Amino acid sequence: MMGTTTITGMGMTTEHALYRLMTWLSPAYPVGAFSYSHGLEYAVEVGQVTTGASLADWVTAVLESGAGRVDGALFAAAWRAMDAGDDAAFDAAAELAVAWRGSAETALESTAQGAAFVAVTRAAWPEPRFERLAARYDGALPLAVAVGAACALHGLALPASLVAYLQAFAANLVSAGVRLVPLGQTDGQRAIATLEPVVTRAAAVALDADLDDLGTSAPLLDLLSMQHETQYTRLFRS
Repeated sequence: MMGTTTITGMGMTTEHALYRLMTWLSPAYPVGAFSYSHGLEYAVEVGQVTTGASLADWVTAVLESGAGRVDGALFAAAWRAMDAGDDAAFDAAAELAVAWRGSAETALESTAQGAAFVAVTRAAWPEPRFERLAARYDGALPLAVAVGAACALHGLALPASLVAYLQAFAANLVSAGVRLVPLGQTDGQRAIATLEPVVTRAAAVALDADLDDLGTSAPLLDLLSMQHETQYTRLFRS
């Protein structure tokens, strides 16, 4: 029945909540995600990623050992802080989200998309508490904590929201790889299918993560991103 509400224990999932989640994390949501490759452009340039299988492996590394690992945990921390009305906890997560980037371009990727998400969501999906939060930060929030906060304040369940966020992040990287290698659309979908259990595991790890003990272990990803800053011909901003 339309309008049915299911209580999950960490938020409410309704048809309306699902609609918002799908909208906010759609490639059509105007945050500029299509213009960022997270260093993948240079990985293709130097032959690190040449096939659908190697693309899936590269995205797996990002999710399990790189930015996906910390962003998932920060998303969960931001959701919980907003759900509890704990501004201090949210501020701590937001501060870590700004600092936890290994290169200038991946920092831009996070902050620019976050600012765009905040601006569009304030305009199209007004919510008084999110409005106050955005005003307190002057609209400048890293993407993971901005989306996590919005999901909490609009009543979207944490587990589903987190999986959706990480899937969207992975799918955007696959889309960049399809354009860069280049690969066929079917190859891209095979990579996304391969990443399903990876995203599920990454979300589970993020839900249990302790921010005091969290870190990354993917120096090659940071080096590729730094090399991209001076790459001669570029299609992407990161």
